[in-house]
Amino acid sequence: MSEFDAAKDYYEILGARQDASRDEIERLYKRLAVQHHPDRGGDEERMKSLNEAYRVLGNEASRVAYDAERRPPAREAPPVSSPSAQADALWGRVAGALLCLGAGLALLLLVCAHWIWFLWPLGVLAAAVIGFGVLMAHAAMLYFRDSLAATHPARRYFWVQETIFWCAVVVAIYVIYMALTIV
Repeated sequence: MSEFDAAKDYYEILGARQDASRDEIERLYKRLAVQHHPDRGGDEERMKSLNEAYRVLGNEASRVAYDAERRPPAREAPPVSSPSAQADALWGRVAGALLCLGAGLALLLLVCAHWIWFLWPLGVLAAAVIGFGVLMAHAAMLYFRDSLAATHPARRYFWVQETIFWCAVVVAIYVIYMALTIV
């Protein structure tokens, strides 16, 4: 008999990522064990499943055997594995964002340069297209960060990247506003 059940998802039981370190798994186990221990009013079955998950994932040899024996989730379509396809996905997102930003700015400049009271819906449309372009640029940034290795420093400093991105958006909006008031 095997020392683990490959049908169970021990990572989900502990709330750990599949690339989690042994120390991280141990911390998660200890935190959950304190919460669910029967002596503290927790569920005995939940504690048994936590112990089983930690016994398998806490030991490096049994973890490797468990990962090798686990069945991958069923997929309907094969994943994209070509490096050129992945690069095209990133640059396609960037190009789409730049296209939306350029079209929105051109439309906004046209409306501001020929301001007539009935053109205000085009100004609203231009603002919406620019907003959509900003969201597409943000999605491209997230896609790029997710394509990096798990140990890459850019994946650890999520809030710094978000802060820099949104500060750049606010500064760009201010610069555009100042440029349009001159026109």
